[in-house]
Amino acid sequence: MDLELSEEQAAVKALARDFADREIVPHAAAWDRAEGVDRGIVKKLGSLGFLGLTIGEEYGGSGGDHLAYCLVTEELGRGDSAVRGIVSVSLGLVAKSIAHWGSGAQKRAWLPRLTAGDAIGCFGLTEPGTGSDAANLTTRAVRDGDGYVITGSKMFITNGTWADVVLLFARTGGEGHRGVSAFLVPADAPGLTRREVHGKLGLRGQATAELVLDAVRVPADAMLGPEGKGFSVAMSALAKGRMSVAAGCVGIAQACLEAATGYAGQREQFGVPIARHQLVQEMIADIAVDVDAARLLTWRVADLIDRGRPFATESSVAKLYASEAAVRCANNALQVFGGYGYIDEYPAGKLLRDARVMTLYEGTSQIHKLLIGRALTGISAF
Repeated sequence: MDLELSEEQAAVKALARDFADREIVPHAAAWDRAEGVDRGIVKKLGSLGFLGLTIGEEYGGSGGDHLAYCLVTEELGRGDSAVRGIVSVSLGLVAKSIAHWGSGAQKRAWLPRLTAGDAIGCFGLTEPGTGSDAANLTTRAVRDGDGYVITGSKMFITNGTWADVVLLFARTGGEGHRGVSAFLVPADAPGLTRREVHGKLGLRGQATAELVLDAVRVPADAMLGPEGKGFSVAMSALAKGRMSVAAGCVGIAQACLEAATGYAGQREQFGVPIARHQLVQEMIADIAVDVDAARLLTWRVADLIDRGRPFATESSVAKLYASEAAVRCANNALQVFGGYGYIDEYPAGKLLRDARVMTLYEGTSQIHKLLIGRALTGISAF
């Protein structure tokens, strides 16, 4: 698929593709084996403006629209989804939330550093006992004088051990979503400890962590948005974040297409390249159709956001389809590679492992089906 992009969007896409091919693709397998991306990548992302997309220039951002953001996220996802996650979380969930909900002081304190890659953010919502049921989180923030004391724990936090600031969600009031507030917590705050999670199936290079907060004190002006509106902060961030995940899934699917077609043209069986075999072409065709469909659904979300239209349901549709499509594409690519797809000298296995988690985070596929069903019927099933 090749829809017409503006000159600026095409230049951003080309810049991101070149960056991925030079700075990410040659290292992705080694980072996966070592379970750690080179942290120097963050400053490189910042220097190119990738960590400031859609953020105003007055706060150090690089501006641009949400389609340009999708184009960059797709190319980074094509290179290595672990790197894509750095941008999706630090920019997509944290910096954009500060830009939308933050006070002038909060924007000045954090946005220039986040957009430049001098600081990185993480999104502290998921807990050991609450994933899909985020409204019932148990981390608590208790008012104490001129500040709050926060106690609790968070789990599966992308960028968790790298972060300089945690956009943290904690209960300040009663039960349910109305009792949740959001805070900007410096990662070096006394009482906050971080433990990296190792042994993951995919996204092995990504810094995923457990956070434990033991009477962490923050000033009252660390609250992001009004008290009791933290769930709204989280959901507004995730609605756009799901577009970013979908774009990253398009990148995985595109990588599958490029790897499968390249290999099928070189590998010979029965005296001819395997691309000559009908069932191999079928698998490649299936990948290509999934890539186009996922890309179009994702770009629709970006277009709606840029035009100021409602987009939450369409974001769920894109995330659901693109994440499931990425798994199908990776399965097909591995099948094209045959036995060689099962060893990490070739990319198919890593693509499959990285794709699989996309159906789980920022809303499982099942949760998105319920959100779509609620939008269509007007009846909530949960």
